[in-house]
Amino acid sequence: MPKLKRLHAGHAPAVLAFELENRAYFAASVPDRGDDFFDKFTDRYGALLAEQEAGICAFYLLVAEDGSVLGRFNLYDLENGTAELGYRVAQHVAGRGVATETVRELCRLAVARHGLRTLRAGTSRENVASQKVLIKAGFVLVDPADLGGKSGPWYQRDLVLQR
Repeated sequence: MPKLKRLHAGHAPAVLAFELENRAYFAASVPDRGDDFFDKFTDRYGALLAEQEAGICAFYLLVAEDGSVLGRFNLYDLENGTAELGYRVAQHVAGRGVATETVRELCRLAVARHGLRTLRAGTSRENVASQKVLIKAGFVLVDPADLGGKSGPWYQRDLVLQR
């Protein structure tokens, strides 16, 4: 059974493999990370761990029994009881409820481990699958979003009221 685990240094090879294996799939719905991301992966990964250690962000992986990464689920900009949620799941598990269940679990952890009260998540207009995940996980549409030049909706979930 897959488990949601906090990102640590030992996960680096599995995260890189996940990103490489799913690069084209992700690029169909979100901007591609670019070759620079992969060329400087070790440095970028170290920076993520430093941000997590500083309490700025919290990064989680959905890890299969064989140690492979099935998804990344991240809380960004933790401040004043709020954070932004970002996630991506491997193509071979997409459409099976994996993202929805894991986002729900992360919402529980956001309260219990990080003391958060509100999560926000933005999607591009074209990313209908992600919008469905957010709605099923209890998020509601709140505002339009500008996501790196693409427009789309912002969703929000009040964690205190919807535990």
